[in-house]
Amino acid sequence: MHDEFLCHVTAYGMCGGQRVGVPLGTYRAPTLALAMWWLRDRASWIAERLDPQPEDPTFPPRSIAPVPDNVPDVPGMLRAWCGDPAQQELVADELAAGRLIRIAASDDTTEYEFLAESVDALRMQRTASALATPAA
Repeated sequence: MHDEFLCHVTAYGMCGGQRVGVPLGTYRAPTLALAMWWLRDRASWIAERLDPQPEDPTFPPRSIAPVPDNVPDVPGMLRAWCGDPAQQELVADELAAGRLIRIAASDDTTEYEFLAESVDALRMQRTASALATPAA
């Protein structure tokens, strides 16, 4: 069992003809449960900012407009992932097994990428690489 997990959220888009990543958060989770909680929390946080409720009094009237039906629904994808127990279990199983997980959702301008991996698995990979490299 892996005990500690490193989680990242990054938004990628194009700027000046180059793909640019903007870090949206990093968390070193001391348990699998907290890693899963953080990933869900960040996904919900992003969904709410991309698709706020129009009746929210912090937005002036008519300041929020619906997007066309052909635009990918990133907030909907993120909310669906958060609310799917089977997907949560699959991600948790992969993390517990020491594998890197990647969850991504994209629209026509931005890709939102969620990564998580076991700190123990990273240490084991580095140790194995260091042992395999001949000493100078």
